[in-house]
Amino acid sequence: MKKVIIWILLLLSIAALIIRFSSKAEELFFGIRAKSGVSILSTPDGATVFIDERETGKTPYENKDSTPGEILVKIDKDGAFWQGKINLIAGAVTVVNRDLSKDPSSSAGESLSLKRGQGITVVSNPKEAEVEIDGKVLGKTPQTFEINPGEHTVVLTHPNYLKRSIKANFPSNFNLTIVSDLAISEADLTNISTPIITQTPEVVVKQTPTGFLRVRDKASLNGKEIAQVKVGDSLILLEETVGWDRVRLSDGVEGYVSSSYVEKKSQP
Repeated sequence: MKKVIIWILLLLSIAALIIRFSSKAEELFFGIRAKSGVSILSTPDGATVFIDERETGKTPYENKDSTPGEILVKIDKDGAFWQGKINLIAGAVTVVNRDLSKDPSSSAGESLSLKRGQGITVVSNPKEAEVEIDGKVLGKTPQTFEINPGEHTVVLTHPNYLKRSIKANFPSNFNLTIVSDLAISEADLTNISTPIITQTPEVVVKQTPTGFLRVRDKASLNGKEIAQVKVGDSLILLEETVGWDRVRLSDGVEGYVSSSYVEKKSQP
């Protein structure tokens, strides 16, 4: 009888943990891991979606049965594309919305994700964009704002960049995180000062087994070789992805190199 009572108390303790810790307890005791979702939108729509270099569909795209964690997303239509890393959160849907362009400086968009917490966190590229929520200017990025749950309009403005307006709705006890890229305004390109250009990040080619480094047309060993660079060459860094960096060569050619064989050049 005493053993039965002990077993009952043990089962009640486990049940209490499950109620208290929800999905984490499910994963610990039953091997069940909460799924996450991803919704991908693009302008124009009908773009091909690649997740971790595997073609998965066309925009508008949605998958509510994804595994939580970091994924590499690429959206491509007729040479206009965007590529970046997205972190999927268990039990939540991450929304990716992108304006596609063949010119990276004209590309804009944002990703929206939920996590336990409060308010709205806004991050932008470039940083220190002015944040207006529901018509009120509240500060500059990156920053978390104490905003009540519900539907809100977030507007980002920055000198020399196009204004970005984002509508979002988030529930109670959650923090909405918005990570937004702003597009350079063509009308203001001539106003961008030289110091900004000189601070463009660069990478230097390290020693390789072959004595040179291949530049490929896509972030994969299956990508076509479009150029070769020598050890010690400096390349302009355009974008960092999983295992690969998108770079621009001195002659203007753009492509991908293995991040294992380059290192960031320190700024003066």
